[in-house]
Amino acid sequence: MNSEHSLEVEPLELQLQAMADTVRQLAQSHQGDCLALLSILRILESLHGEVRDTWFQPALPDNRQALYNLLRDIEASGGWPYIYRMKLHELLKNFQGDLTIDPAAHSNPNQLG
Repeated sequence: MNSEHSLEVEPLELQLQAMADTVRQLAQSHQGDCLALLSILRILESLHGEVRDTWFQPALPDNRQALYNLLRDIEASGGWPYIYRMKLHELLKNFQGDLTIDPAAHSNPNQLG
């Protein structure tokens, strides 16, 4: 990596870190508020798609050497970015204890007692 490219990347990394810190603070300030946190996740997913479709895809390499450099960077820097979506069963695992039926709560309505 040459020094000119290094100088360009450093401010970007600082800006990205500041953005990540802002998102963490926002999420922390809404800790326990499922709907607010879901809104944060939705906007992050939307931004991911917007950056990918509007700026990233048009910037993709148009020759083998540039493609090779991109793939090397992806491999060396942690892989392809991915927005993970929870599976429904992962969401519902918090309710496993609540989903059990209490026989006493559902006693025969014709039975006195």
